[in-house]
Amino acid sequence: MQNSTDGRASDATAGVTALPDTPLARAALGLVTAAESECIANHSIRSYLFARLMARSTGMVSGREYDDRLLFLACVMHDLGLAPEGEHTQRFELVGADRAAEFLTEHGLPAAEVDAVWEAIALHTTPQIAERRGPLCLLVRAGIGVDFGGALSAGLDPMAVTDEEAEAIHGAYPRLAMISSIVDAITTQAAKHPANGPSYSLGGELLRERGNPPRPTRMELAALSSRWEG
Repeated sequence: MQNSTDGRASDATAGVTALPDTPLARAALGLVTAAESECIANHSIRSYLFARLMARSTGMVSGREYDDRLLFLACVMHDLGLAPEGEHTQRFELVGADRAAEFLTEHGLPAAEVDAVWEAIALHTTPQIAERRGPLCLLVRAGIGVDFGGALSAGLDPMAVTDEEAEAIHGAYPRLAMISSIVDAITTQAAKHPANGPSYSLGGELLRERGNPPRPTRMELAALSSRWEG
């Protein structure tokens, strides 16, 4: 995987794929790339890059309206609950939030910042509520939403990401059939234990829609008309 644009990047996309280069950011990225499939890790990184572009499009400034350090950490670790190892007995959003919080606490992040990242990860599949929990939760959901090619909350326009910017991001971090891979991972976890996919949670609904014999879920069908392929 790459973490920067090459020398051929145009002025319009220069820096669009750059990632934070602090020791904590590198450690978080190392955790994610070791625990997750390349497909899901790429999705998590793209979610951060798209979230940063959405912040720019709404006039949000890092260090003023939001904290880019926490945005990176929340986005890049938001799907740790889909890592295959470990006994999962709660929905994947909470597994990921708990694992991220444990990691960040071990690395000395202040408790208030750990809590903020935990909340953003725990709520990333919860529309309307996440958007009302402050800029971090809003931007995490926005970045993930752009990567899924879906509609965003009021006031956020996914078309603020230009085709040139999207091409640079997808060139650095390919999609690799992301939608179907994530649905597979979520339903696999949900099928392991009833608490992993409670009724009306994302995991529970995807497991119900997937069925037996397996069939495409609404998320996968919606991806067929998405802005992105896969």
